[in-house]
Amino acid sequence: MRKLQSWAKDLDKKEALTEQERQKLDEDKKKSDAMNKSLQLASREQKKADESVLRLVEEHKRQKEEALNKILHLEKQLDTKQTLEMEIQELKGKLQVMKHLGDDDDEAVKEKMKEMNDELEDKKAELEGVEQMNSALMTKERQSNDEIQAARKKLIAGLTGLLGAETDIGVKRMGELDEKPFLNVCKWRYSANEAMVEAVTLCSTWQEKLKNPSWHPFKCEGTEDNAKEVVDEEDEQLKKLKGEWGEEVHNAVKTALEEMNEYNGSGRYATPELWNFKERRKATLKEVITFISNDIKSLKRKRT
Repeated sequence: MRKLQSWAKDLDKKEALTEQERQKLDEDKKKSDAMNKSLQLASREQKKADESVLRLVEEHKRQKEEALNKILHLEKQLDTKQTLEMEIQELKGKLQVMKHLGDDDDEAVKEKMKEMNDELEDKKAELEGVEQMNSALMTKERQSNDEIQAARKKLIAGLTGLLGAETDIGVKRMGELDEKPFLNVCKWRYSANEAMVEAVTLCSTWQEKLKNPSWHPFKCEGTEDNAKEVVDEEDEQLKKLKGEWGEEVHNAVKTALEEMNEYNGSGRYATPELWNFKERRKATLKEVITFISNDIKSLKRKRT
């Protein structure tokens, strides 16, 4: 009886353990199903985003090609206009010579002068047509430039948060401070736990100073035609910053000041721009489109 009772207790324990394991298995299965659904939803959203960016890239590529073709056509028309103007001046010169040297009673001279006058009128009419075409092309050129700027704005809006400083091509906020120099100097002065907090605090303080329109640490250099504003190295706040926190932090603030003054001097806030981080300059539309196209192709290859 004792053996039977002990056996029964063991069976009850095993049954309880089995029930707990079953419940845990059910919970794990529910979590797994929920995670799979989330991943599938994220995958569908990513696919939609990729397709949207690809369509945007193709449309901007087409607009860029149209703009380039218009520019080439305009240059060709300008060359034609210059040629016509030279030919007209040459004809006028020949007519003046014939008027002074020719005999008005000479029928051959009269006929030649008539031919030259007719040719001159044709050239003038042709020149007028070219000028009208040039005017239309200039209007189209302005429209193309507006389209290119609109394309850059759309790309910036679409790529903000997707591409940053970790990629060769991305969106950079012009006038926004780089946190790395602040973190580097704080690591030397504070403990590992304090360094990040101090760096963020210092960087935020100077970002707010950059936004202050009453602080204008710039001076003009150059003549009237070539005059430009540059950062005034003798500004008291910049000198104090350099003395307290070093060259690297000072240069980061100086760079942000130059960017903000160039892109939004009156508003004094950071402005997003398509940027070539590898070469540290403004990225062209062609570079952005090529980079995105290659990136999307790479993602598709990985998925397949």
